[in-house]
Amino acid sequence: MTQTAVEPQTRDTVREAYAKLAQGARCCDTSINPVMSERVDYGTDQLAGVPIEADMGVGCGNPTAMAGLKPGDTVLDLGSGGGLDCFLAAKAVGPEGRVIGVDMTPEMISKARANAAKADFGNVEFRLGEIEHLPVADGTVDVILSNCVINLSPSKAQVFSDAYRALKPGGRLHVSDVVETDPLPDHMKTDQRLICGCMGGAASVGALFDWLETAGFSDIAIDVSEASRTFIAEWAPGTGVENHIASAAITATKPTENPA
Repeated sequence: MTQTAVEPQTRDTVREAYAKLAQGARCCDTSINPVMSERVDYGTDQLAGVPIEADMGVGCGNPTAMAGLKPGDTVLDLGSGGGLDCFLAAKAVGPEGRVIGVDMTPEMISKARANAAKADFGNVEFRLGEIEHLPVADGTVDVILSNCVINLSPSKAQVFSDAYRALKPGGRLHVSDVVETDPLPDHMKTDQRLICGCMGGAASVGALFDWLETAGFSDIAIDVSEASRTFIAEWAPGTGVENHIASAAITATKPTENPA
């Protein structure tokens, strides 16, 4: 399956855009904003005790809500941003659990670490790194989360391959991301604003399924939310991008035994 959108040279553009977001700018001049958490299944009770600065307003779902996290789990968040999903996971896994956030933007890592210190989340750490080459040992993670980040990667197949490596046998992947439901026009795939805004780099459901299967995952499910087109339309008003993409819940499992 051919890799979709986002050329490797775009990585620096994405890093620069999210560095600015960490410093208070709006994401890529799109209309993504901090009230997004209120529209993608984060409850007020769940957000209690989490620094408001951790909500960067760039999610497209709530992977922690579908992950079934348990006390003692080790959780890895791909593209952790300001730390919102890490902090929610930390509450679920408790002091005996561990949460690791990985982000390629130094400014986001600094922001997330400051947020962790502010709220005294002692079971969370943030590591600088790329999600295609995760800074964690093989087979050490129970659950991998990611929220509207994998679409930004120029090497999505490699993201899933390395996620598989990091998971323990029986470990689970729970991702909220934007997916392509109708082919994006070429001008949208190359629009830096749409790419950085988590739209132009969306991969098709079929491509995602193939990459997950090739990586070795089983029990793969990709549940597209038609309702998400309403808020996606507000990310880039007037472009019609919502006719081509939607948010989806993506889940998969690393088998307990390697296939024969």
